[in-house]
Amino acid sequence: WHSTPVKKNLFAANEAPDVSSTKLRDEDRTRPARLSLHDLSKPMSSFSLTQDFQVALNGLEVSTIQRQRLELQLLIAELKDRDQELNTMAAAHHKQLLSWEQDRQRVLILEQRCARLEDELEKRNEVIRALSKRTKVAEMSEKDLYRELNSSQQQLHKLSCTQMNTTRHEQDLEERNQSLNSTVMMLSSQVGQLQVREEELSSMLKLKDKDMIEATNHILELSGRLCELEKSLEELRTRESKTLREMEEHKHRFRESRHKNAQLKAELQEKTIENNSQREELICLKQENQLLKKDINSVELQMMNEDKSWRDELLELSRSKQARVESELLCLRQVCESQQNDLQLLKLNLESARETLRHHEGQRSHESSADLSLLHLDCPSPCHRSRRSSVCLPDSTLSIELCANDVGDFE
Repeated sequence: WHSTPVKKNLFAANEAPDVSSTKLRDEDRTRPARLSLHDLSKPMSSFSLTQDFQVALNGLEVSTIQRQRLELQLLIAELKDRDQELNTMAAAHHKQLLSWEQDRQRVLILEQRCARLEDELEKRNEVIRALSKRTKVAEMSEKDLYRELNSSQQQLHKLSCTQMNTTRHEQDLEERNQSLNSTVMMLSSQVGQLQVREEELSSMLKLKDKDMIEATNHILELSGRLCELEKSLEELRTRESKTLREMEEHKHRFRESRHKNAQLKAELQEKTIENNSQREELICLKQENQLLKKDINSVELQMMNEDKSWRDELLELSRSKQARVESELLCLRQVCESQQNDLQLLKLNLESARETLRHHEGQRSHESSADLSLLHLDCPSPCHRSRRSSVCLPDSTLSIELCANDVGDFE
């Protein structure tokens, strides 16, 4: 508990004598110096000076030892005092712990007693509550009994009054019963007449029920037919939408093919122009070749008259020219053949495009005719379907006329 402050005080006590001892040592060191300076001023011998110095040193050592002993004795006394204080503190602390444990045990015992007393109080409170509830219930039951007695007395009084009234009412009812018996006899005769009338009406109702059953069966058949017709209408509408989409696609393809045909026609015209120009070039080259042959013949005739050297040179020149002309002719022939092949391919493409268009138009016309026949067979309103068929037909006729015009223009 108080161990830490005691240790601090001990260290402080130890530190204080050390400081004092260091001060004394410094003073002892300074003293011989002062003596030596004072003695040097006097005219003395060296031997006496050394003796005095040794004596002074011995005296200082003895004094310092005595002082240290005194300090140690003081420290030991302080330590003993501190030990006694610590022992007393420890004993007091031990006594406090024992008292604390005793108090703790007493508190625990008191807590147990309090818990027991509280349990007993709760039990007694519960008993009191139960008794109070029982008393309240008994009071309420007594009040209810008093009320029931009063109500029963009132009911008895009322019953007596009602009995008097019932006797009077019985007499009235007997009189009414006699009058009602006479009326019942009259009504029984009327009931017999009404039963006969009821049998007649039931026979009429049976006949009408049969008519109603037949009408309902006929209505059900008509409703079934209407459902079938509606389904067929939906199917035809889906087919019509599909055909319209296909028509739009075919129109788009037809426009593309028409555009391609126009491009192919332009290419054909360009190729024909090139072919004509190449034919003209061929004719010119043939004419030049004939002229060259004539020149060669004339040159040969001249060369017969001239020297052999000139003949050889002219022959070589003419042969080189002829080889060049022949190579140019071969190139032109190859170009003409390639152009003719291109023209044949273009013609084949045109024929295939026409055949595809005719095939698509035939399919459209066939589908439109099939749709028209289905519409005429199934639909209950033929005028509306005939309008739709009249709308679908002109597109096919227009496409056929356009194809015919394109064929005529191309030819």
